[in-house]
Amino acid sequence: MVSSPAGPLRAEWESMMSSALLAAVDDSGADDVPIGAVVFDPGGIELARAGNRREADCDPTAHAEILALRTAASRFGDGWRLPGCTIVVTVEPCTMCAGAITLARVDTLVFGAWEPKTGAVGSLWDVVRDPRLTHRPQVVGGVREEEGRALMLDFFSARRTD
Repeated sequence: MVSSPAGPLRAEWESMMSSALLAAVDDSGADDVPIGAVVFDPGGIELARAGNRREADCDPTAHAEILALRTAASRFGDGWRLPGCTIVVTVEPCTMCAGAITLARVDTLVFGAWEPKTGAVGSLWDVVRDPRLTHRPQVVGGVREEEGRALMLDFFSARRTD
């Protein structure tokens, strides 16, 4: 189950989500869905942030989570592993990103808006909590959900024609 506790941790996750929301707006390509991801070290220091760049970089793997994980892994100093780290994402990760988060050994995944069409952290699939995996991060969903959803709704409504 996805946890959503109140109290000091909730306030910390909401603060961390501010960075992810900024990354969605500032770092996503102009034609990319505005999704932001930020990786924090075990002490809460920002290691990396990214926005979606799939269209801008002509790269199907250039999702915000993948880009942030790559940079964080190069800065954290434990090879490709990110133990004790937290990744904060404006929208529920897809299958590829959920798999990468799990394989990177991230301790905590915090996300904002649920994504019923492609979400792989409880909506469509639940990749990160599959008991067959050797690592399963703690998951917190719905943090500043409306703000993450609004970014996506605004993006798609501006591109729809009647």
